[in-house]
Amino acid sequence: MKKILIIEDDQIVAHVYRNKLNGEGYQTEIAPDGENGLKTMRTLKPDLIVLDLMLPKMSGVDVIREVRSESEFAKLPIVVFSNTYLTNMVQQAWKAGANKCLSKAACSPREVVDVVRKTIGDSGVMPPASPDAKAKVDDKAKIRAANADADAEADAAFQRDLHRQFVESLPATLVTLRTNLQNLIKAEDETVRLKHIYELYRRIHALNGNAAIAGLLTIAQMSAALEALLKELYEKPKNINPSTLRTVAAAVDFLGVLFEHGTQSEKQDLPPANILVVDDEAISRRAIVYALEKAQLQSVNVEDPNAAYKLLSENSFDLVFLDVDMPGMTGYELCTKLRNLPGHKKTPVVFVTVLSDFDNRTSSMMAGGNDFIAKPFLFIELTVKALIHVLRGKLQPAKSS
Repeated sequence: MKKILIIEDDQIVAHVYRNKLNGEGYQTEIAPDGENGLKTMRTLKPDLIVLDLMLPKMSGVDVIREVRSESEFAKLPIVVFSNTYLTNMVQQAWKAGANKCLSKAACSPREVVDVVRKTIGDSGVMPPASPDAKAKVDDKAKIRAANADADAEADAAFQRDLHRQFVESLPATLVTLRTNLQNLIKAEDETVRLKHIYELYRRIHALNGNAAIAGLLTIAQMSAALEALLKELYEKPKNINPSTLRTVAAAVDFLGVLFEHGTQSEKQDLPPANILVVDDEAISRRAIVYALEKAQLQSVNVEDPNAAYKLLSENSFDLVFLDVDMPGMTGYELCTKLRNLPGHKKTPVVFVTVLSDFDNRTSSMMAGGNDFIAKPFLFIELTVKALIHVLRGKLQPAKSS
């Protein structure tokens, strides 16, 4: 019997994967953190490790490095769960010696089993067959084919149960997230603020994994982006400012909307979105486009506000990012003009500017803007902003029906 070690601090997620792999005949053990994972590895001597990169105390990348430093485990297959918004950490995992990276926000238990099987083969245990199948076939491959329909139905029932349990937990989860958020906003001491950021980060990290295994990919994707933003703020406290805190608050509030309207199981990519970026500074435009690409959101970018207005007059856009201080026409003026276009009366507009005082925020709202983000911005902060507006647009038909 082949052995698998799961290193995962979220025990709900860990037990779901363990039970699924045990059901496939693998012997599976769980470790709640990197240090315990290394100790278990040395005694269990597994055939494969499934590892979450986002672990407390010792990161998944450090675990991989330690595993590869021990000659007995230098070639041990390692499959990692990653957050696709943390590209640097994913690259570090590959460099350290990961064999396969899976997006935690878009990976089901069945897909994990498939990856395990492709990596190390079958468990070595003959899968159970129904009485009728046993009477007709004795070949392992044929037994698996004969039981394929039963396996599919068992997987579907398992997924439905996970979905039900997850949805039932959402009201309590939202209360906890909002409490954590209020504690963060009220904190005046930096040490206390970092403590609350870390608490909120761990809650969102758990939400990301649980939403993914329950099949709620929109919630998983939104929480994955927010998790990455909170991790950035925790590791670089100098980036905590009114703009980033507003973005965190907006993301938590939008998760509440998703908890109410986005609880249908799904298996799809983020809906395509047409985004317009208007900024006369080339470096700023490039930064915004890069941040959007982190969420696989495509955009059109222009430097001239008059050219932007022409594009808006002739095309439909799902989201517009506007600089404020531009030659020929300010962002406020362009926003006012686009609001007079029939196709853009309700198009979300986010102002991106160094002008972050209260008067300018008021001006942005008066001009018809929906949101505001201050330069210099974190890439992941703008990514979170964009996801909020794009996913909110996706929900509009559901909310109006």
